[in-house]
Amino acid sequence: MENEKEAHPSQRKGHHTDAFATKFVDKTNNWQHKAAKYAPKEQKPAPAGGLDHTPIPDAPPGYTVKITFNRAESLPIADVNSFSSDPYVWAQLNVDLPTRHKQDPHMRFRTPTIRKSTDPVWNCDWIVANVPSTGFKLKARIYDEDPNDHDDRLGNVHVHVDSLHDGWPGISEQAYKIKKRMGSKRAYFMRGCAAMLSSGIEMSGKLVVSVELIGKTEVGSNGGRVWTVGPCDFSSHFSKMIGRIAGTKEHGEGKNGAKTESYNFQANQFQLAGPVPPPLYHRYVEFKPFIAGMFTAKSLRGYILNRALRHQHSRIYNYDRYTVYGSFPSPSKDMTLQFLKLANYDRGGRIFTYVLTLDGLFRFTETGKEFGIDLLSKHTMHSDVNIYVAFSGEFFVRMLKTPHREPFENDQETHPPANIDRSPSSGDPPSDPAYYALYLDNDSGTYRPSAKLLPLLKEFMQKNLPGLKIVTLDCVTDEEKMGKLKGEQRERKKAEGKGMVYMQDDGSSMSSSDEEELDERMRSYGEEGANGEGAKKEKMRTKVKRDIKERKVFGSIHGHKGGEDINEADDQSKGADGDIGHSSGELRQQDGVLRPKEDGVVGGNEKVDRR
Repeated sequence: MENEKEAHPSQRKGHHTDAFATKFVDKTNNWQHKAAKYAPKEQKPAPAGGLDHTPIPDAPPGYTVKITFNRAESLPIADVNSFSSDPYVWAQLNVDLPTRHKQDPHMRFRTPTIRKSTDPVWNCDWIVANVPSTGFKLKARIYDEDPNDHDDRLGNVHVHVDSLHDGWPGISEQAYKIKKRMGSKRAYFMRGCAAMLSSGIEMSGKLVVSVELIGKTEVGSNGGRVWTVGPCDFSSHFSKMIGRIAGTKEHGEGKNGAKTESYNFQANQFQLAGPVPPPLYHRYVEFKPFIAGMFTAKSLRGYILNRALRHQHSRIYNYDRYTVYGSFPSPSKDMTLQFLKLANYDRGGRIFTYVLTLDGLFRFTETGKEFGIDLLSKHTMHSDVNIYVAFSGEFFVRMLKTPHREPFENDQETHPPANIDRSPSSGDPPSDPAYYALYLDNDSGTYRPSAKLLPLLKEFMQKNLPGLKIVTLDCVTDEEKMGKLKGEQRERKKAEGKGMVYMQDDGSSMSSSDEEELDERMRSYGEEGANGEGAKKEKMRTKVKRDIKERKVFGSIHGHKGGEDINEADDQSKGADGDIGHSSGELRQQDGVLRPKEDGVVGGNEKVDRR
């Protein structure tokens, strides 16, 4: 029995600390669970893209050259209606320099369009810096502009320069034969028929080009890239159809001083003087899986999106007879004023979307929450689906009450939101850029520009827009301030939009060309034109005006200027507004801005049926 007791010891009696031990274990488990819950999680890597720190490859400094597209001779006939062409040159410069990435965009240049000519004269300069001593290859394509269809290629010209050196003689108005292999078969068929009928007509055209060596480019020790020095060309592109879809309008005055507004969309391009600071180098951000395919056009879905965005870019920046061209030899006060005109000064509380390309081309259009076309990504569209850009974001312009003070100084009023006597809304805008401030931000989800580079952007813009005060805002750290400022812009836009009368094509106001057409059609009805008298003449005038009005309405539905043939073009390019050079189409000057001439204005409080 004793052995059995030793084999089975008696159970220990419970102790009062046992309950505390159990609770302590449970508490420890709960604390560990909470600690794991609130512990910092492993952060996912940021999507690829944004600021790219890849340096410019090292290379010795190159030369600055001036390429001049003088003229073309004996171009084919691309327009059957006018038995002529609307030619322009699209050029690309290729040099033997390594790039930071193979996707970097090429150096390109476009001349203005010359209307109704098979022997156009451009005399357009393109000054490029840092061209290496190994020379360059210039590809020039001649096109016939056709905004209602695709532009017809009229041929190619290649200019090869094997080497550059001090004392290089250059090229002086040398005629290069235009290669017809890639040209429009229809245009050259018409040219061939004309050559068969007349021995004085040549079958092959020529492009006359000049190249001048200006000298060594002073860039310090690194000459690893080329850039555009000048001239600082700009172009404005107008579209009433896109304006109606997007809801963007322009303001003016109608009869009896009544305020008017019409649907119109304006896209602007301004070539700024380079070089763009090298750190301004941003790649698109792959925040969605399909984004990479959209930019590279490798997958089927990406290819379709890429083509759609490129098509939208060509529609927004569409060249036609209403496109306004201009040029400045270098940055100046007049150039700053022209930029303010394109941005409509401080009128209307406008907010613009912009993209700055690697070669300093500044593209911008009005945008905002009311912008009706998302275009998948507005910055993607503006960059023409370029993988790399220098910078992107939004900007707006404000007027300062005191020009010698900074925008954010105490008691410094700006318009908007304050009403200032010298504001363009109450009179002519001041001719001194010091009265205005340009507010730039980095609000772009496509490229997500770095806020650290905003001071470099500010310095570059100050160099190109002298006299204008530049303010930069970070969309993250300055989110509250930026939201307040943009909110004031939108409130001003709503306030200035009240009490407006729509400008529409209406017979109540007729242009001079309509009056001429009216007289001509009255004569075709058997009347005496302007010399007719009495009630019969008035009845006839009313009938003809109604016919013209109906034809205008039909034309406006199809997206071109009512009352005019869509294939018709101006005989000559016209200059206007001082420094503005080549301009196309019939223009009017409103608030210091060149715009396509309206066919009619409805004044007073009259309402227009826009159905």
